[in-house]
Amino acid sequence: MLQKEKLEKLYKAGYSAKEIADKLGYSESGIRYLMRKYSIPRRSMSEAIYVKNNPNGDPFLIKSYLTSAEEKLFGLGLGLYWGEGTKANKNAVKLSNSDPGLIKAFRNFLIRICQVRQEKIYYRLLLFNNANKEKAIGFWARELEIPVNKIASITKLKPRGKGSYKKKSQTGVLTIEFGNTKLKKQIDQMIEGLR
Repeated sequence: MLQKEKLEKLYKAGYSAKEIADKLGYSESGIRYLMRKYSIPRRSMSEAIYVKNNPNGDPFLIKSYLTSAEEKLFGLGLGLYWGEGTKANKNAVKLSNSDPGLIKAFRNFLIRICQVRQEKIYYRLLLFNNANKEKAIGFWARELEIPVNKIASITKLKPRGKGSYKKKSQTGVLTIEFGNTKLKKQIDQMIEGLR
């Protein structure tokens, strides 16, 4: 019979009940029975999806010990997210702004404090109807020192009447995004602790 330690180790390593069954020659219902018998708690559907999408563990690790410069960056990153971040989306850490300096500061927070790999960060651009698409993309690519193709999507707003907002940004609003429910939840909890 399959020992509890082996079953628990495989499950904690990210294997599903079906994958364990296939790997060890058991039925899926047999593995589930043993999990109940051994009181091994099952993952929720969202946890299972997270584990499946991140087989090597979390793609981030918030630093525990910070230098004084990193403490300032940590505070700045939380403040920027609190003020400018997208709160409604539960699946990603997103922040939008038209200031490249602000976007770069938040990116530094993600890379240096949350230890997110730069290739896991995506950008989306929102352009106003009077903006030149190529110039705006070139501007952001130069400012952020990224390849043009790192800007994953570009949305251009259609004109909505005359309006009184004459000086619309010619370079648009850029969203920086790291898709991870766990980091999103941890940042939200840190901000909640500051209230």
